[in-house]
Amino acid sequence: MSEPAANGPSSERSRPLWRDRNFGIFWAAQTLSVVGDSFALIALPLLVLHATGSVAQMGLLTAVAGAASLLAGVFAGVVVDRMDRRKLLIACDVVRMALYALIPLVWTLGPQTWLLYVLLPLGEAVGMLFSVTYVTVVRSLVGGRRITEANGRLNATAAAAGVIGPLCAGVVAGWFGPAAAVGVDAASFGVSAVCVSFVRFPGGTRAARTSAAPEAGAARPRLWDDLLAGVTFLRRHPVLRALTLLLTFFSFLTLGLNDLLIYHLKHDLGQSDSAVGTVFAAGAMGTITGALLVAPVRRRLGFGATWIGTVAVCGLAVAGIGRADSVAGTAVLTATFLGCTSMAGTCSMSLRQEVTPEHLLGRVTSAFWTVHYSAAPVGAAVLTWAAQRHGTAPVGLAAGLCCLLIAAMALLSPVRRPRPEGCELLPVCCTEVSGGERE
Repeated sequence: MSEPAANGPSSERSRPLWRDRNFGIFWAAQTLSVVGDSFALIALPLLVLHATGSVAQMGLLTAVAGAASLLAGVFAGVVVDRMDRRKLLIACDVVRMALYALIPLVWTLGPQTWLLYVLLPLGEAVGMLFSVTYVTVVRSLVGGRRITEANGRLNATAAAAGVIGPLCAGVVAGWFGPAAAVGVDAASFGVSAVCVSFVRFPGGTRAARTSAAPEAGAARPRLWDDLLAGVTFLRRHPVLRALTLLLTFFSFLTLGLNDLLIYHLKHDLGQSDSAVGTVFAAGAMGTITGALLVAPVRRRLGFGATWIGTVAVCGLAVAGIGRADSVAGTAVLTATFLGCTSMAGTCSMSLRQEVTPEHLLGRVTSAFWTVHYSAAPVGAAVLTWAAQRHGTAPVGLAAGLCCLLIAAMALLSPVRRPRPEGCELLPVCCTEVSGGERE
């Protein structure tokens, strides 16, 4: 797969990322978006709790918002592959700014909980569309050789913003009320939209639009065929097919780990809420460290060794968490797990960006996320139920051994290739998927 030609000088795509003006602005915009999301993570549940005093209402709102995000994910790829991605990023930020700005404005007249059941699902759906679009533009922005490094830096600052955002949201909510914190959330999306408007994507959004367009005289693909195009590409690409299946099992085993950690600290070790915060802060530092290390490690060891090795270390960390008898030990294992998860996730996302044709990138991203997370909520429920019934130590050990089994299965699959981004895997996959669309 050839790299899209840049409109500007080629040196712009080969210079260090810290000197790349476009990436720097885009980086700042994404950080602001994550800060906004983390503000909402704290402020909106507090708003519901203050208005209703009901934990059930909080859970119901979260469930409705999650369902809206999942549904939007099914169609997001089709939208992203048919539109100018830069304009779509800006539009998503502007729409989220307007939606969340309505909440503090209406709250000045008194709590209106029903409004949250309208605005939050819409905001989550637009947020999913933004997330898919964001993944598709990174390759256009930095070029194929710097994707892993760029993703690592973006994920590192996202993790840092995910720690700082809730702390700031708690302070703002404590001083001025949760509605004011939602207002800050809305403002962050506005600033992000302004930042993205100053970013130039060398050839990326224009190439995506023309590549996705049908040839003259050809019928436009049916919606169902468009929705299946991403799944078809994942199924026909040997490495992505195996990687998607393995990551689906991995997500099933690990999504409930946060709840398992909290239960272990509170129930098994009898620790305070501050101890829980300390462990999760250590985990965030692990995420940041893993995101910053992934590019040099992948360059040195190759994709297969990096991905399989980090999944194996994740398994060892999960197996030990339930048996850790101190806050310090739990914190170290949590940081290890999240750091390796960050490395594995950045590797897999970068590979999808590297090997997927530009006109399919949105649909492939959307299809992967839908498949990847489809079984995860069930896994989280099973993991926490088993921990409640049998204790965290045996459940953590079982989950950890299963993660090691996933790493062993990867050794027997095309995932073990050191350079699966090589062009030799692409011609058949690309021809079969896109050729059917042009008939």
